[in-house]
Amino acid sequence: MSVNLVTPTLPLRLKRVDFEDAHDSGAFKCKRPRLSQPPSPGLAPCLRPLSQSPGPADPGDHCVSRIGPYVLLEPTEGTQTYRAVHHVTEQEYICKVTSVKKYQELIAPYTQLSAHENISQISEVVMGEKNIYIFFERNYGDMHAYVRTCKRLQEDEAVLLFGQMAAAVAHCHKSGVVLRDLKLRKFVFTDRQRTKLVLQNLEDSCLLDGEDDSLTDKHGCPAYVGPEILNSRHSYSGKAADVWSLGVVLYTMLVGRYPFQDVEPAALFSKIRRGVYTIPDTLSARAKSLVCCMLRKVPSQRLEASDILLHPWLHCSTSNPCHQLSSRTSSDQVVPDFTDSEDSN
Repeated sequence: MSVNLVTPTLPLRLKRVDFEDAHDSGAFKCKRPRLSQPPSPGLAPCLRPLSQSPGPADPGDHCVSRIGPYVLLEPTEGTQTYRAVHHVTEQEYICKVTSVKKYQELIAPYTQLSAHENISQISEVVMGEKNIYIFFERNYGDMHAYVRTCKRLQEDEAVLLFGQMAAAVAHCHKSGVVLRDLKLRKFVFTDRQRTKLVLQNLEDSCLLDGEDDSLTDKHGCPAYVGPEILNSRHSYSGKAADVWSLGVVLYTMLVGRYPFQDVEPAALFSKIRRGVYTIPDTLSARAKSLVCCMLRKVPSQRLEASDILLHPWLHCSTSNPCHQLSSRTSSDQVVPDFTDSEDSN
């Protein structure tokens, strides 16, 4: 197989693969039902248990594929992402597969952002006839899975991790990128010790034209969506909506469950519209303050992402933490499973 190098139009390593792709581009269509559509019956997407495979996989569904210098192995979460290995260096990567038509839309947020230690960088792009393969450095799991395993985090650990998440969001906002579908699962660990985080998934981001961050497109993970998106028939502040989602992220990390939960989507959205939630007394005063500053019903009253980084709670040292949470074994603190439908917004 020959690989022809092409002149990149973006600051990335681009390669073209001159053979027919092993993956059908039709299999990578992105489904994005809007929140304005009538909710489907059953559990909200973020609250459903992990779906089980419908049966033995068809051998033709996936096989080991050679894509340029990479070997694509088994799929990871979702149908568009695969574990990959460079056949020369044997270094592991994560490969995101997209159609040629979707490539520019997917790549745009990464090219607009300058390098940041808490935002994943694209390692290489390999172009096929039907699909384009985007390679990222491997990760060691996402924050949603980690919180599920821990039940909830001690505040000193949460300070270190949430500070990195807030820094990534602040950098995006400063660069004119609104994330829109912000949630725990979009942050992944880059080290085995699970101390370093990057924001890896920018697929649903919106690039702003100037200072105006008004958006009208309404989609997102139900558990993380802001009340103004559910209430407003007009535009809303994209940055303020991101801050609300970041508040849900912090609450879930510290408490071990979403601030707004219900098995019925209509009831869940009703709770979010009211904006009423409870904060356990086990949290420190500073932690409660930061959560409340982000989960304010009125968008204009929320902290901006850059201001979150100045909050006193984020400046507690690990040697003198703000407050130690009680035992993680409380049976009522459960972060729901996610499913592939969480990615379909």
